[in-house]
This record gives sequence, structure tokens and C-alpha cells, in this order.
Amino acid sequence: MTSFKESVVLVTGANGGIGTQLVQQALERGAAKVYATARTPRAWDDDRVVPLALDVTDPASIAAAVQAAPDVTVLINNAGASVPSPGILTHTDEDIARNVATNFVGPLNLSRAFAPILLGNAPAALINVHSALSWYAVAGIYSATKAALWSVTNSLRLELAPAGVQVVGVHVGWVDTPMAAGAEGPKTDPADLVRTVFDATEAGRHEVLADDVSVQVKAALSQPLEALYPQLGEPAA
Repeated sequence: MTSFKESVVLVTGANGGIGTQLVQQALERGAAKVYATARTPRAWDDDRVVPLALDVTDPASIAAAVQAAPDVTVLINNAGASVPSPGILTHTDEDIARNVATNFVGPLNLSRAFAPILLGNAPAALINVHSALSWYAVAGIYSATKAALWSVTNSLRLELAPAGVQVVGVHVGWVDTPMAAGAEGPKTDPADLVRTVFDATEAGRHEVLADDVSVQVKAALSQPLEALYPQLGEPAA
């Protein structure tokens, strides 16, 4: 289990709704320092927050972040890209490239780059924010990249956990942020999501199902495919 007291946290996508809560709640739990990263970092009103420029799709930017933050004990991969339409056949080449770079390759490269630091500062933690859509392929390339990140998280956990790095995978449905502004249905408050994630991390858990949607979708994975995707119709006799 990982305590946030006196921790040094790095948050990607810190300017967004979830990212802001990650920064604030880490401080509330006693973090000594939080690197709040974004392509264009903003000012914060707390001396414990260190704004840091980071583009997770740029290897040079990742390398610079590693040099700037050698004291990290908790890495949180939160930055993400979305898509304007659900069908994978309707996505543009740009949609696909952006989602692959931001949702999959970026967190993978950042995790690999910071792994030696986390191992050297263990006990430490790596938190990857997935989505319920990593198990539910209705969002095209977004779902595909989140599924790939989920698999990466599982692989990293097997490698890092024995050396004292807790790896936490987070699954959640819609969160009440600008990214989900056009989505219908219930949305989780970012503050509630982060509280759930941090509680689970401090309790030593490996996986967080942050809402009812995530619980239901994961349960459906053990059922026939038609249970998760009723649009496929009844299974053949």
C-alpha cells in the first residue's frame, strides 16, 4: 500500500477536471510536492505544486520530465484524448494517431521512463486511469487504446509489484468533465472519483472500479458476448 503523506506526486493532464482534483487531493493527504504537468502548465496557489511542461506524446519532453523530477514516488497517468464519433470506421487518421499517441504510447513511455525512479524511491506507486470503455468497445479507437493501456498496466504490475511499486488501474464510466460534456447518462464527480482512487491506493488495492458502470461491464465480460453487446442478437443455436 502507498501513503500520500510526504509523497512526491507527478500528475499528467493536471489542468483538467480530474487532474485538478488529483493535485488538490494529493496535497490534502499530505503530499510534500506535486508536479502538475500539462503541455502548457498553469499557475497554482500552493508552493508545494511545481508546474511542469510535459507532452506525453513527445519522447524528448518525457526525457526532460524525468530529469526535472527525480524524486517522484507516485506517478499518475491521467492525460487522455477522446474522439468526436463512436464508430471506428468513421475516425480520421488524425483521430486514430492522436488517441494511440496520447492514451497508449504516451503513458507506456512515461511509465517506462519513470520506472527506474519509482523503483529507486520505493515504496512507490503508479496509477493509470483507464476507462470502463477499455472493456466496452463502443468508442472505437478510444476504447481500443484504453484496452491496450489496461493490458500494459497488468504487465507493469507483474514486473514492478515484487520490487515495491504498487500499480493501480482505474476504471470509470463518464466523469463530469468537459471531455464528457456531450455524453448522456450518469456522470461521476471528479472529486468523488479521485477520493475513491486514493482510498484504494492507500488500502493497497491493484484495481479500482469507480462506479456502477465499471462494475457491471466487468461482470459482463464472463458472460456470452451477446450479453455485453445485445446489438449482436441472440447466439446461434
